[in-house]
Amino acid sequence: MNWTLALPEIVLSVAGLAILVFGVLQRRDATQLCSMLTLAAFVVTGLLVIAAPDGIGYNAVFVGDDFARFMKILSLIGAALSLILSMDYNRREGIGRFEFPVLLLFSTVGTMVMASSENLMTLFIGLELQSLAIYILCAFDRDRLGSAEAGLKYFVLGSLASGLLLYGISLVFGFAGTMEYRGLQTALAASAEIPTGLVIGIVFIIVGLAFKISAVPFHMWTPDVYQGAPPPVTSFMAGAPKIAAFALLLRVMAGPFGAVSHQWQLLIELISMASMLFGALAAIPQTSIKRLMAYSSIGHMGYALMGLAAATPAGMRGTLIYLAIYLFMNAGSFAVIVAMRRRGRAVERIADLAGLARTDPGLALAMAIFMFSMIGVPPLSGFFGKLLVFSAALQAGLGVLVVVGIVSSVIGAYYYLRVVKVMYFDVAAVAFDRPAASVSLVSAGMGLVTGLFILILGPVSSAAQAAASVLFR
Repeated sequence: MNWTLALPEIVLSVAGLAILVFGVLQRRDATQLCSMLTLAAFVVTGLLVIAAPDGIGYNAVFVGDDFARFMKILSLIGAALSLILSMDYNRREGIGRFEFPVLLLFSTVGTMVMASSENLMTLFIGLELQSLAIYILCAFDRDRLGSAEAGLKYFVLGSLASGLLLYGISLVFGFAGTMEYRGLQTALAASAEIPTGLVIGIVFIIVGLAFKISAVPFHMWTPDVYQGAPPPVTSFMAGAPKIAAFALLLRVMAGPFGAVSHQWQLLIELISMASMLFGALAAIPQTSIKRLMAYSSIGHMGYALMGLAAATPAGMRGTLIYLAIYLFMNAGSFAVIVAMRRRGRAVERIADLAGLARTDPGLALAMAIFMFSMIGVPPLSGFFGKLLVFSAALQAGLGVLVVVGIVSSVIGAYYYLRVVKVMYFDVAAVAFDRPAASVSLVSAGMGLVTGLFILILGPVSSAAQAAASVLFR
């Protein structure tokens, strides 16, 4: 048992317990201090992740490799950005409680366990640890009906998805006799004929994970939960947990089930096409910026699935880079949404952005960069993400999927450009309240990363290539 493989998770968990006890013992509000301690824990954990050794431990249920390292770093970045956005927002909304950063921390622990899973039960435990904390975070603004409704909807539908996932795991175990990824890979490679029950189990596992990434037709929770949950929570949900769920999907489908890729490749292709088209079309009539971002996220998960549908190292690399790019675009967009406050009240209609270019040029520029990047306009980061997944799908012979992706991108350009049009060409509305320095820092920083991504494309691509190569050993 090489316990050092899980040292980052152990340290982060112990830090979470310590911060929880510290917050309970404080007689005055310790939210800001607990948030700062949580950020420090994320930084220390990130350094431990980078220095962690490779290998398999804990009786072959936990793995440390380049793939896990890449996904864990993305999860920690996403969690840290969401926590920074929450510090000022929660205080202004009167929901600043020390439990918020603690819940965010333990959800992040779950995402890290998911990235290092080497067994179907480790997969399930990490997924549930991450999900249980998010159920509470969605309803954290408990005095607001929309937040309570979002938490309840996500809990009910998430429990259903967990049940489907667990049923799929039980079928796979029943027919293969093991839940270890390497054991499954060996059993499937040696089998002359794949049992139908095992294929059904794989389908149920895909369904459970597709729910977590809000892919069509398992997306029904996304718009309402995105709208009802506090924006920092929505930013977190759209980032780290989805990246972790994608980590599971990539590791499971390319690893133990890679030998039967011909059995699931068409299913992933159909989910990808449905997600891209539905996300593009359903976003058109939206008037709420948060609901627009919800449907946008559905579409982006469809683009990311193109790399998995290709079932090649190039496809996996493209998906990993796309997820990294989406994380930065998403965090920056939600930083702008958090900054949408007028006379002390949060606003969320697209019309509330009217004339933002004249009242706050910097914030409008950042939002315009994110919108153009989500369209895929060069040389912004979104262009490189789509280019990589499109080219990987084309090389794999999935021409129809590429055509659907291009059509969806053209349709999506309408509602992204509409946001830009409202900011730059509509009559200016009353100016927003001055955003907090932390919010401005996130929006400006993510704007720079999105706009100048070409400067870091090389290192990110190298890290993604190393991560993807692990899946095909």
